[in-house]
Amino acid sequence: MEQDEDRILAEELAALGAMGGGSGRLVRAVARLMRKNVHEIGLLAPLPFADAVKRVSDVLGRTGRTVETGNEATIRVVTGGGAGGLNPVVVTARVLKTDGAGSEIRLRAAAKEGLIRQRAGEKTAVRLAARLNRVTGADGMHGADGMNGPDGANP
Repeated sequence: MEQDEDRILAEELAALGAMGGGSGRLVRAVARLMRKNVHEIGLLAPLPFADAVKRVSDVLGRTGRTVETGNEATIRVVTGGGAGGLNPVVVTARVLKTDGAGSEIRLRAAAKEGLIRQRAGEKTAVRLAARLNRVTGADGMHGADGMNGPDGANP
């Protein structure tokens, strides 16, 4: 799944480069070498699984362009982040059944970082988690809390 994330980000940056008159192929190659800013947040929603999937899908669908995942419990979109919303961010949400009547939502946002650190992945994850909290009635953020390094690994 992480390789798909890198590929999607490289393709999105290449498309932006080509639109600006640059070489999409060169931008794609450079994008693969760039560091990635990743942030993961876990939410516990007091909703049945199917309802949680629908609400998460609705929120993310309004946020960006949906990318096919082949799994109804995993929703992935590409949205804009950073300065002016020009930095592509891949957002992946996984909805899991819990032992009780609720559902767990694992939200991950990743963006490539240039020389100027914009933390687009982190800011996008926090913004979307707040929306999901409101829409799903989740009791707050759990799990990864921003302590991830630029490549998604814990320091």
